[in-house]
Amino acid sequence: MDDRLQFTLSSFGFKYGPPLTATHLWDVRFLPNPYWVEEMRDLTGLDPCVAAYVLDNPAGREFLRLTRPLLVYLVEQNLAAGRPDMWLAIGCTGGQHRSVAVVEALGRDLRSLPIDLAVSHRDCPRSEERLVQGR
Repeated sequence: MDDRLQFTLSSFGFKYGPPLTATHLWDVRFLPNPYWVEEMRDLTGLDPCVAAYVLDNPAGREFLRLTRPLLVYLVEQNLAAGRPDMWLAIGCTGGQHRSVAVVEALGRDLRSLPIDLAVSHRDCPRSEERLVQGR
């Protein structure tokens, strides 16, 4: 029996519709939107300057501070309940900037947990799905 949770963490754009089979869905459209900064419009949340714009401000820092312990709790509870998988989909308007930056930041935090982590960015033009083994 595999005692590791299969955890999928993905970004998406609400304008393309949410993933219908995600077990958890979070909306991060309250965070600062790099789309309105001309120099960042064509970049993605994978770019360090975009990620900093989204996350290195009071709202971004507080969001990450609050969600990190929640994710640890959700992983622990899903493992204790014998659940085999969990899919957290994080959305913003177009799925290119804010949701991508948040997924990347949370993905780095989740790697220390006893899960098999798959990270993807459904609507981000410069990304490919990848599997990251967490321990």
